[in-house]
Amino acid sequence: MHVCIVGAGIVGLATAYALQRAGCRVTILERGPGPAAGASGGNGAQLSYSYVQPLADPGIWKMLPQLLLEKDSPLALRLRADPAQWAWGLRFLGACNSRASMAGTQALLRLAAESRQAFESLQAQESLSCALHTPGKLVLYQTQQGLDAAARQVALQSRLGGASQQVVDATAAVRLEPALAGYAGRMAGAVHTPSESAADCRQLCEQLAALLTARGAELRYDTEVLGFERQGDAVTGLRTAAGLLQAEHYVLASGWESPAHARQLGLRIPVYPLKGYSITVDIPSNHTHAAPRVSVTDTARKVVFARLGERLRVAGMVEIIGRDTRIDTARIDSLRRSTQQVFAQLPLQGSLHPWSGMRPATPTGLPITGRQRGGPHNLWLQTGHGALGLTLAFGSAQRLAAQMRAA
Repeated sequence: MHVCIVGAGIVGLATAYALQRAGCRVTILERGPGPAAGASGGNGAQLSYSYVQPLADPGIWKMLPQLLLEKDSPLALRLRADPAQWAWGLRFLGACNSRASMAGTQALLRLAAESRQAFESLQAQESLSCALHTPGKLVLYQTQQGLDAAARQVALQSRLGGASQQVVDATAAVRLEPALAGYAGRMAGAVHTPSESAADCRQLCEQLAALLTARGAELRYDTEVLGFERQGDAVTGLRTAAGLLQAEHYVLASGWESPAHARQLGLRIPVYPLKGYSITVDIPSNHTHAAPRVSVTDTARKVVFARLGERLRVAGMVEIIGRDTRIDTARIDSLRRSTQQVFAQLPLQGSLHPWSGMRPATPTGLPITGRQRGGPHNLWLQTGHGALGLTLAFGSAQRLAAQMRAA
């Protein structure tokens, strides 16, 4: 069976790997110059299997004035004359309730567990070089109120079968990560998850692309989807500048561009881009102690820190602002300041390698995997993973491969 996959980010490449392992012939199209050209290229690097609470949370209602009015808010909403933004936003607010948040958390934990198993199996067989390590993670809270709410979420996730987590005070957090010593006075405590991992998603994508190619997959870069040929309830071809590509099945793993591709086939899917930013800091050899070994998430700043060898990835921000891919220097400066405030002893030397990416998100936080009602029978969606693309990619890939086998 020949499958064409649109998108060579981590979700598309993980799907290609699963399908190739299942015996499929795979062709991958990517509009960028190489793998991980979009949201996978500079993401937060955390494999957050145990911390998957959807962005849609009841607490959002109290934050609405900040989201709409404060320029420097880490979670920013800039209203546009864009029907898709308004439709997505209304559905998002509709999901900001306790029942939906609990259901979303449960579904994401199941998928994350499947993804962990699938990725660990891949690594056991392939040993891909991607700075993968398991340092654990600390999620920091500035206030006791925030820490108490986190404790309730930990209890919920424990009842739902999540991994072992512990709520610790600031002193214990510093024992776990000494680089936080200068920040101890500004936090009430943290949630510690020993089993969490981190990896360089760009390196992982590059390794996967090379592996797939070596085993017979065709990867076509700098190739944009111009349209589809359709006959009845089947896609019969995909148009590109290089000509028509024909396959038996087609997978849209094109991230934030997947809604535009789906609309060409009469489908409207609730996916909208959440813009994020990152910097990558080179750690001087005489300051390795000043950078964290444990992955860190600062909930107040909505910033994550992940050690990748002798580099520190700092990522954050959620901007619901539409199709704006420019790098906002003010956001990069904010990430620099956050790094200096949380890890004051770490010098920021040389280029910060600024990056921004458009993360495809659904209102509920649950990705879309599989065929859609009213769509062609041989079209499959693999999109909407939001900020959890690296975490959920391999579980989603396994699910799609199983669905295609059963079709």
